Amino acid sequence: MQYERKSRLFRVRVWGENACFTRPEMKVERVSYDVMTPSAARGILEAILWKPAMSWRVHEIHVLRPIRWASIRRNEVSERISPGRSSLLVEENRVQRAGLILRDVAYVIHGSFVLTDRSGQDDNVRKFEEIFARRAAKGQCFHRPYLGCREFAAHFQLLDPNAPDPVPISESRDLGFMLYDMDFSREPPMPLWFRARIEDGRMRIPFPGSPEVRR
Repeated sequence: MQYERKSRLFRVRVWGENACFTRPEMKVERVSYDVMTPSAARGILEAILWKPAMSWRVHEIHVLRPIRWASIRRNEVSERISPGRSSLLVEENRVQRAGLILRDVAYVIHGSFVLTDRSGQDDNVRKFEEIFARRAAKGQCFHRPYLGCREFAAHFQLLDPNAPDPVPISESRDLGFMLYDMDFSREPPMPLWFRARIEDGRMRIPFPGSPEVRR
């Protein structure tokens, strides 16, 4: 007997005061992409519900508010705690760095999940659909979702399946190459890229493994 392995499409509206979807090519200062990245959108869905038996896939990201920028200065530490150390003196390693972030953002994430090879006999799409819908409707999450950086908290709302799409911004632009996700099957993990573009406020995300996704 064949079981359905792909869920229905969910639409989750997310918004927040600040966001920073950091460009990895910027080594010191944090500079955000113009729009939320697919990996950041996936992280928000996983914050609401994730199990080893399921894998989220983002189909589209709709931009609901005009793209606005702000320059800030942030306190960061200049090094990470190495595996052989148990602590880090923050005062001695504190540095102030500039950042170019997004202000007053709102998006609609269109996503679905598939069952993975780690799903068991008791795991099925319908069960996880119901759990996700219930948790999202109640505002429940494993950890507070964030908009690129943990200090930029995200609010979220599950949209009713029968409700019309919120109207996105009427803007189109080529965003250049954007981080798609990380390939964690490699060691070290390898970044994946795609050519991003918004058309009338909508950014389509290619399927994993598609020729549009590049290494």
